Amino acid sequence: MAAPGVVVGLLFFVLPLLAVLREAFTGGGAEFSKILQEYVFWKGLGNTVILGTVTPAASLLVGFAVAWHLSGLSERTRTAFLFWISLPLTFSGLIIAYAFILSYGRSGFITLLLAGIGVDSATLSGFLYSPAGLGFAYSYYLIPRVVLMILPVLVNFDKNQLITAESLGASRMRAVFDIMIPQVLPTAVAAYCLVAAVAIGAYGTALALVGSQLNILPLQLFSRISGTGTDFPGAAALSVLLMFLCSLVLGIGEIYAARREAEHGAAS
Repeated sequence: MAAPGVVVGLLFFVLPLLAVLREAFTGGGAEFSKILQEYVFWKGLGNTVILGTVTPAASLLVGFAVAWHLSGLSERTRTAFLFWISLPLTFSGLIIAYAFILSYGRSGFITLLLAGIGVDSATLSGFLYSPAGLGFAYSYYLIPRVVLMILPVLVNFDKNQLITAESLGASRMRAVFDIMIPQVLPTAVAAYCLVAAVAIGAYGTALALVGSQLNILPLQLFSRISGTGTDFPGAAALSVLLMFLCSLVLGIGEIYAARREAEHGAAS
C-alpha cells in the first residue's frame, strides 16, 4: 500500500533534491562561498527574516482569536465556517496576489469604495505594493493554517478549568496564562514555525506584488533563473540555503512541541 507514495516521493522529491544538490556543489561548493560574500544576499536574508517573523506573529494572533471563537460554536456551524476559512489554501500565490491587486490596487473595487469616503487611493494602493502590504497578502493564507492547527486543541480544551480557577480567586488573565496557555503553547509554537517557513519560502505572491522592488531570498532565487539570468549553480546553492532556513524553522517548532508534550506526559 505504501509503494505509490514511495514512488511519488522518489520521483518528485528525492531525485529533484539530488539534482539540485549536485548542481549546488558544482566546483566543490564554491557557489556557497560566493553567495555568502555578497551583500545583496545578507540584505535579502534580513528582509526575509523580518517578513518571516512579523507576518506569522500577526497571523498567529488573528488565527488564535478565530479558532477560539470557532471552538465555542456547534460542530455543524464550525464545520461550515471551516469550509470557507480553508478556501484560501486551495489558491496559488499568484492568484491570491492578483485578487489583492483587483481589490486593493489603484483601481481595485475596495480602493474605489474607500475613495468615496475620502481615503486616498494612491496611499492605499502604495501600501499594497510595500513590504507591509506583502505581509498583509501573506496573512490571507497563513491565518487559515493557524486556525486549522490550533482549533483541535481549543475544541478539546476544558473551559471549566478557567471557571474553576476564577471561582478560587484567580483573575481572568491569570487563569488564561497559568492554565490555558501552557496547554496551547506547543501547538501555537508549531503553527508559528509552520507559517513562518511558508512565508520565508513563498515567492509567487511576492513576485506579483513587489517584483524586484523588495530584496528577499525567494525573489533572489527567481532572478537567477528568470529570462535575464541563467546562473543555475548559484540558484541551486541559494535554494539549498533557503531550504535549510525553512527546515531549521520547522525543526525548531517540531522539537519544541515534542519536548513539551513529553514533559506534559511525564508530569501526568
